[in-house]
Amino acid sequence: MEEMIDILDKNGTKTGEIATRKKVHAKGLWHKIIVIAVIDEKGKVLMQQRANNVETNPGKWDVSAAGHISAGQTSIEAAKRELFEEVGIDIKENELKYIFTYKCMKNLGDFIDNQFFDFYIVKKDNIDIKNIKMQESEVQQVKLCNLKEIKEMISNQEVVKRDKVYKELFQYLK
Repeated sequence: MEEMIDILDKNGTKTGEIATRKKVHAKGLWHKIIVIAVIDEKGKVLMQQRANNVETNPGKWDVSAAGHISAGQTSIEAAKRELFEEVGIDIKENELKYIFTYKCMKNLGDFIDNQFFDFYIVKKDNIDIKNIKMQESEVQQVKLCNLKEIKEMISNQEVVKRDKVYKELFQYLK
């Protein structure tokens, strides 16, 4: 069954309507996404490389986890779910530090992304890459990166374009 998503108005307020993910992107309906950066005790960020078969940004590196908020779900519930699904990290609500929400519009022809992003940071000590359980349908590899490495990946256009997230993440890490 295809994922159902709450529809928002242009101000980010739920309209009471829900639609399939496919319809949301075909019609460019406003909806919400969560983005999470997991940072270890040394200030390194857990980065994931998106699988080559995903719909958007295949093979690009991304922050620790990101995904749609399912219909009826809160942003925090979605953040916990996506982090566990994509990289096997189970967290408590109080471990999520809300950073900000931003709005983004992208028209890729048949795929229209009109989204609000809720960005969270999670501090996690002793991240062992060998113990990360990747969701193979979405993630092909993970690594811990310092600020310099992330900046290089951005300048080489190896990452999903999330300028506002990276700007805020860099401020947080300084």
